[in-house]
Amino acid sequence: MPSFYEFFAGGGMAKAGLGEGWRCLFANDFNQMKAATYRANWGEGKLVCSDVATVRTSDLTGVADLAWASFPCQDLSLAGNYRGMGHPASAIMTRSGTFWPFWKLMRRLGQEQRAPRVIVLENVYGTLTSHGGKDFAAIASALSDEGYRYGAVVINARLFVPQSRVRVFFIAVREDEAIPANLTSDTPQSDWHPASLLTSYDRISTEAQKNWLWWNIQKPAPRKSVFADLIEVSPTDVEWHTPAQTNHILDMMSPVNRAKVDAAKLNKRKTIGCVYRRTRPNENGGKLQRAEVRFDDIAGCLRTPAGGSSRQTVLVVENGKIRSRLLSPREAARLMGLDDSYKLPKRYNDAYHVAGDGVCVPVVRHLAKSLLEPILAANKINIAA
Repeated sequence: MPSFYEFFAGGGMAKAGLGEGWRCLFANDFNQMKAATYRANWGEGKLVCSDVATVRTSDLTGVADLAWASFPCQDLSLAGNYRGMGHPASAIMTRSGTFWPFWKLMRRLGQEQRAPRVIVLENVYGTLTSHGGKDFAAIASALSDEGYRYGAVVINARLFVPQSRVRVFFIAVREDEAIPANLTSDTPQSDWHPASLLTSYDRISTEAQKNWLWWNIQKPAPRKSVFADLIEVSPTDVEWHTPAQTNHILDMMSPVNRAKVDAAKLNKRKTIGCVYRRTRPNENGGKLQRAEVRFDDIAGCLRTPAGGSSRQTVLVVENGKIRSRLLSPREAARLMGLDDSYKLPKRYNDAYHVAGDGVCVPVVRHLAKSLLEPILAANKINIAA
């Protein structure tokens, strides 16, 4: 059975995606609420709730087949001379986001001859362009210089769940590990390597490009569910808005978005959409908060609920009537591919935060099935059926 470390684990959604055929050796998150959620779902044994900078190699058991790290996007400030991070006096060590303490740990495992066989890094689409592409290039150089062959792919969760959620995944394999020939390609694959990724690749160093791989991932089966399929008929933790509250949302819509609602009212079937509040420029050069609706059977990308505008609103149009309410925590969890047995925090914001900060479960499963497990099997790591 393959083993893994899960860093920035949140509620354990990478663990959920890897599945029961994988054995967790260690998990880490610094947030107490997320740690409690992780333990409620996966048990007390493996998770250490602390800053990743305080984790030591002595805390990590054995040689993991995989280290998974979904480091926080708000800490994406990687640009700089990362090669100095191994020195205590380095400026990188004092100003870095969470990636560098994590990477220092990976380097120390390498020095102990315990480097993970595979490393997966997951972050937001902006990783491709942040700091003019320097962050992407820094990650590439870090992986390459530590003796990993690696590549990146861009995956939109909408292939698997009815949520538009684009993320960048680096998949890196230790240089002494075999990689089946069918898992890589000589050229980029349009499904996974968009033009923006090609631009980022062109910006990395010549040395880092030498260890780059174009991953050849199989296409998933067509998604069967739509947004309406995930909506609870009678949610218990959110209430329907009053008519006045619904009208306020409608009044915040531009003519284009209001026309979408009017068109939905003409349908003879129930139409379910979702609404985001966004700040848009107005005709006077100022800014105005707008409500934007979509009826394309896809939810917008879940975000953490730092403010009310981050929460999505469900809009139901039926028989000419319009109802609205906040997206429920269970619906948010379903949009991330979590099944209904997953235990969510009781507080609305906490539950929404766990979902919005997580990695989409079926995306993890697809990467495991398409790449990670075949690579490990080729190196005689026993994969559970």
